[in-house]
Amino acid sequence: MATATGTVAFDTDLTYFVADAGTDDRALLGGKGSGLVSMTRRGLRVPPAFVLATSCCAAYLRERSLPEGLVRDIHRRLAQVEAATGRAFGGADDPLLLSVRSGAPISMPGMMDTVLNLGLDRNAAIAVARRSGSARFMADILARFHAMYAEIVLDAMEPPASPVDAVLDELGEDAEAGAVYDAVWRRLQDELEAAGEDTVPDDPHEQLLGAIAAVFRSWNTRRAITYRELHGIDHAMGTAVVVQTMVFGNRDENSGSGVVFSRNPVTGEPGLYGEYLAASQGEDVVAGIRTPEPVASLAAHQPELFDELRSTVAALEDAHRDVLDIEFTVESGVLYFLQVRSAKRTAPAAVRIAADFLRDNGDTAASILETVTLDHIRGVVRPAFDEKAVGAARASGDLLAEGIGASPGNVSGIVALDPDRAGELARSGESVILVREVTSPTDLHGMIAAAGVVTATGGATSHAAVVARALGKTCVVGCAPLSIDGDVLRVGDRSLREGDWVSVDGGTGEVYAGRIPVVDALTGNADLDAVMAYCRAIAGVDLLARAATAEEIARARHLGAVGVVVAAADALATSPELTDILREIGAPEPGEAGLARLSAVIETAFAPLFAAAGDLEFGVRAIDFLVDETSELLQSVALTDVRPELALPVGVPALLTSQLRGLAAARGHIEGEGGPRVHLSVRNVSDAGEADAIVALAEPFAPAVVPGAYIASPRGALAAASLSERLDPIWVELRLLQAAMLGLPPRVLLTAQPLERYVASGLLSSDPRHEIDPSVEPLLQSVADAAAEGPGHRIGWRVSGPVSESMLARLRKSGVTRIAVDVDEAGPALLALAKAAVADGRAAGTGLDR
Repeated sequence: MATATGTVAFDTDLTYFVADAGTDDRALLGGKGSGLVSMTRRGLRVPPAFVLATSCCAAYLRERSLPEGLVRDIHRRLAQVEAATGRAFGGADDPLLLSVRSGAPISMPGMMDTVLNLGLDRNAAIAVARRSGSARFMADILARFHAMYAEIVLDAMEPPASPVDAVLDELGEDAEAGAVYDAVWRRLQDELEAAGEDTVPDDPHEQLLGAIAAVFRSWNTRRAITYRELHGIDHAMGTAVVVQTMVFGNRDENSGSGVVFSRNPVTGEPGLYGEYLAASQGEDVVAGIRTPEPVASLAAHQPELFDELRSTVAALEDAHRDVLDIEFTVESGVLYFLQVRSAKRTAPAAVRIAADFLRDNGDTAASILETVTLDHIRGVVRPAFDEKAVGAARASGDLLAEGIGASPGNVSGIVALDPDRAGELARSGESVILVREVTSPTDLHGMIAAAGVVTATGGATSHAAVVARALGKTCVVGCAPLSIDGDVLRVGDRSLREGDWVSVDGGTGEVYAGRIPVVDALTGNADLDAVMAYCRAIAGVDLLARAATAEEIARARHLGAVGVVVAAADALATSPELTDILREIGAPEPGEAGLARLSAVIETAFAPLFAAAGDLEFGVRAIDFLVDETSELLQSVALTDVRPELALPVGVPALLTSQLRGLAAARGHIEGEGGPRVHLSVRNVSDAGEADAIVALAEPFAPAVVPGAYIASPRGALAAASLSERLDPIWVELRLLQAAMLGLPPRVLLTAQPLERYVASGLLSSDPRHEIDPSVEPLLQSVADAAAEGPGHRIGWRVSGPVSESMLARLRKSGVTRIAVDVDEAGPALLALAKAAVADGRAAGTGLDR
């Protein structure tokens, strides 16, 4: 274990006493410290505390010791806490006990370490027993502290189990406090020694420095690193440490601990939501080792306290303009607030909450969009169980158990009873449901791999519930009928083994045997519609979506796209004539029959699509024998070997003419003056000569179909101004430009691996899947200049694959007014563009987010 202190220079004051901190900057104080400052300023009952800033973490990790200057500051701040409480740390009269907690700027629930009840030596322990009137209470917090310190600070493999009951059985409940302390402490230390572990120091000051160092070290545990990588959190950020006066929810029957949300984090429903566990410490609630009661149960037992809690939570939500997650403790009937932070929420809850805030407050609540992620939008439109199939499962007795729906979603998978096995099965391509008695941070890798998580114990604020919501995983907790017996999952008289299918409803908390089919859940969501309508209104960009079917066109319209883009190759994909058409097109001396058949297939395929589109703009991407997504479909390698001119944008003019003819015929099926505005865009155009040739080929088919272009090369991007004078619209394909600048196959940018490992290892300074590489900036500027020079021209960017906030924000900042994305990314893209608009408005001090 690294030494607790060292001789590293540390001249800057980077510790803050919460009561007089001059800042609540999250980046400096971490989320927990910032929240404590905020609540203290509002006059709430917050136990006195001090904070070690996030930069202290970097200093410790760099040197593997606490700098001497920091140690001096810790003692100085400790003296302020002693003065504020009237207690002495390690004192023999009224001892001050402390909690030491992590507090990263971005919430990482359950990923880092905490030590509670710190500061007990023999004299302090005897004083605690005397003042509380209970040697059992003293022994309980002593055993809890010892176990936490051994596990977290000393890295003990098996922290000692509590010997309190055994000691008091031997000595009697009325035993003298010193004798109880001696017996409990000795048994705990003996067990560590017998296991070959280091023992826990009995000096409170040594305990404090050791715990602080351990919390800093926990920033770089495997589970914390995994969590940051999954959520894109900067590894250099570091964690703050909060050292706070202990209040005891396990002091007596009028005490307890709880976690409360200002709204339901599962559904988004307004009203106080949370859990309370009487005669317990906070770790009992969040660890899920005991199942708590709903927080409303406080109303029956301590109504005045419940009213105080409810009114305070409402005031905090109003002040923060966000839904909050608040930890509190009741000590002998007195309510204390220990933490406030933005609540982790499920996708449906995030959307409902945002919709409610926007309906009630309009532009002044625009910042609520920051709490909605792109994955939330993706999650809201995820499939749901078929209702008839659910009814049939119930009727046949396949409903195994009902627990607490902690993170919604409807998923089916095969049972895995340990996290390592869940990972193995998921890597083999299986959909997995991880079933555990209770989860802990060491299960994180299995939870990431699984499609869903089920636990037998715990509540809606347990580790499993909070982490599952953060991961966007379906989760049911507190499923009491379940028990795990070795490699068998038992539910009443039924037994399931690994490989058996189960289906999990994270909204209702139901777990079924077998596999239940799912159906689309996009329509009928008024909250999603409200959020998307607001996003469209402020995004400042026209969004088009790539689709392939009438159903996808309907989805695009529903999500707010002003147009759709369909690849002509998609029309060929389902044609039984595809093989014959390709054979004729690829013949060394092709005849007219193949191209005529191509026109007919396109007419047949696009007529119903045009009808479905109505008055939407309708872009068609011309067949391209070089594009990687369709190379296998179109047998590109074989065809371009025989006829290399097929690889050129206008290498076979008759191929373009046949597509134009088919589209014009399909457009002719629309009666009257309505119908979509159709354009055919040719891929890989980079020269004015090509553009002129395309215009000439398209002229006979105007105005039914007009010509456009897809720019897919750096040369084309640099020529955007010239091309836009001839062709309208112009689409610039971002992924292909990124791939060209990096010298990579375009399809590599659509998969997680190997780029994820490659970027993580430092071999690339930017991730081209999620951000615009600096090498592309000159091309971005060229396109922006072209758009500025011809304001009447339609010039847009096509972003294929999953969109990211940073990428779309950068495109929006360049002045682009048109963006096309995959249909499933239309909702996330609108949200990303709207969030960028809110950020721009805040920076400019205008309109949004006043």
